[in-house]
Amino acid sequence: MKILVTGYSGFIGSYLIPRLKSVDHELVLLDMKTGVDICDWEQVKHFSDIDIIVHLANLSFIPASYENPKRFYETNYLSTLNMLELCRLNNAKLIFFSSYVYGKPEYQPIDEYHPVQAFNPYAQTKVISESLCEGYYRDFKVPITIFRPFNIYGKGQNPDFLIPTIIRQAKAGKIEIMDDRPKRDYIHVEDAVEALIKAIEIKNESSSLQIFNLGSGISYSVKEVVEMVQKLFDMKIDYLCTHKIRLNEVLDTVADISKIKKELHWQPKILFQDGLKSMI
Repeated sequence: MKILVTGYSGFIGSYLIPRLKSVDHELVLLDMKTGVDICDWEQVKHFSDIDIIVHLANLSFIPASYENPKRFYETNYLSTLNMLELCRLNNAKLIFFSSYVYGKPEYQPIDEYHPVQAFNPYAQTKVISESLCEGYYRDFKVPITIFRPFNIYGKGQNPDFLIPTIIRQAKAGKIEIMDDRPKRDYIHVEDAVEALIKAIEIKNESSSLQIFNLGSGISYSVKEVVEMVQKLFDMKIDYLCTHKIRLNEVLDTVADISKIKKELHWQPKILFQDGLKSMI
């Protein structure tokens, strides 16, 4: 197949591309490193004969979405709109990488039917983009698979994210955390890529809209993560929690992954402790 991948040089893309190359797909790789601004329709409209678009490109660091919301909204909205339109013109399928969009859970574990509720500017951009996907499916029958990852981690992740920060601090001998209460459902990047591969290879009906959670079904608190990391180092590591609470903090998230297990025959394989060890 001819597969167009946006954000190919990012965290997830760096794991996905070697997998796609290993099975001889024809790849069209787009992001700022190739000098293509996918938010500019004039720069992308000429791509043709595409079978699948895997849309990974987005701005994703939540604190930055508060500092520069306009850039987040423009980038995440326009890039998704342009990829949807490219799918429409090419009769192609879109695989869209969304995010955790459920806000403070009304029940746990959280399935795909849980009400969607954005709780920060970044999550709002994903809710808007998902709505665009629904519109293109409804009106033009563009086949779409949406993944809602809970908390992805792994080697090569943005160093400002929680787990890389904890590991970096541990190496320096002292871990300092603002709030160690929140619990998160973590999924290793290699498991997330395996789900993407299955979505690419599955033989769906000619047109469908599917939404899948990506998680493990288990949540760990920040304090539990710190303790796991401490145990993996053969040295004394000091620990301090400042008890500074983030705006709109969600205290616990657990993914219900029964749908993706049943329909894509996927389940996570990498245990959280093993994933942490591999990062260290």
